[in-house]
Amino acid sequence: MSSEIADTVRAGVGGDLADPVFWRAGAIATTAVMLVILAFLTIDSYRYISVGGLNVPKYDVINQHIGYEFNWSRHAAVPVIGGPEPLFGHKVTEAEAADLILKGKFVIQSRACMDCHTFFGNGAYYGPDLTKSWLDPAWPQIWMPMTGKTTREDAMVEFLMRPDKYPTWDRRMPNLRLTEAEAHAAVAYLKWLSAIDTNGFPANFGQAGK
Repeated sequence: MSSEIADTVRAGVGGDLADPVFWRAGAIATTAVMLVILAFLTIDSYRYISVGGLNVPKYDVINQHIGYEFNWSRHAAVPVIGGPEPLFGHKVTEAEAADLILKGKFVIQSRACMDCHTFFGNGAYYGPDLTKSWLDPAWPQIWMPMTGKTTREDAMVEFLMRPDKYPTWDRRMPNLRLTEAEAHAAVAYLKWLSAIDTNGFPANFGQAGK
């Protein structure tokens, strides 16, 4: 009797597996579940990657001092937003900051900076990654004295406008013919980038030679 029951069960299961309706229903159910999961993950990701979200500050952060410190609880270096430190000594509104940073992004795109540099690890590796370039200790240690400028942003503008005047080791940046306004916008974009929490990327940034 038990043998007959087993045969009936096997026949029933085999019949279900051979039925295309069974597989179609399974595929639809699986797709629906995955779409729901994807929707939740997308919504959660936007909390981190949207401007003004958990990891990406608003554009007017360029009005503030931006530091970089190791967070022991996270085991990673993170940006630290400090007190007032307006870029070029001029405080801008959020709308003005957004417009300036957008122009800076277009400057970097129009000059194909990613042909030599990387942003967030994407691009070429001839030059350094620029994600945290605003925070590079070389600006106050080397470039401010070399250019004769008293602020980080002024040294960056001077270098961006006349890189051929300040050759960097064996790999030299070409003169991209930036106007002063374009250089200002590019620096604003780079300062904003430095305030983004990239979970410690690039690793060991600013530690070389220490």
